[in-house]
Amino acid sequence: MAKEFSRAQRIGDQIQRELAQLIRMEIKDPRLGGLVTVTAVEVSRDSSHAKVFVTVMGGEPQEGVDSVAQSIKVLNDASGFLRMQLGKAMKLRSVPNLRFHYDASVIRGAQLSALIERAVSQDRQHGDESTEAEE
Repeated sequence: MAKEFSRAQRIGDQIQRELAQLIRMEIKDPRLGGLVTVTAVEVSRDSSHAKVFVTVMGGEPQEGVDSVAQSIKVLNDASGFLRMQLGKAMKLRSVPNLRFHYDASVIRGAQLSALIERAVSQDRQHGDESTEAEE
């Protein structure tokens, strides 16, 4: 029977779980706005690099500062600390270098859902108008 997941995928899943806890419990930077969610982790085949995709919800927008970009910068600045903590939590010979990226798929999905809802409601309105005209 073939393996369903590669080693890199299993490492990525474990890193995702561990990072979610570490960011919530260990990162106390006030510039980190709102709720940070780790949505995915892509680990290179040689396990030397990991792309960590995050979303940032809420937070207090500061004047003239993009809170998402600032949060990504804070996480990238803390990547060495997080890597060290991952090394303590995980049983890996070498922990990958972490690079954080913003994942816009959640917001894009919400926009598409709103667009579909609007189309459905307009379709219902047109359906109601056509049945009234036939009567």
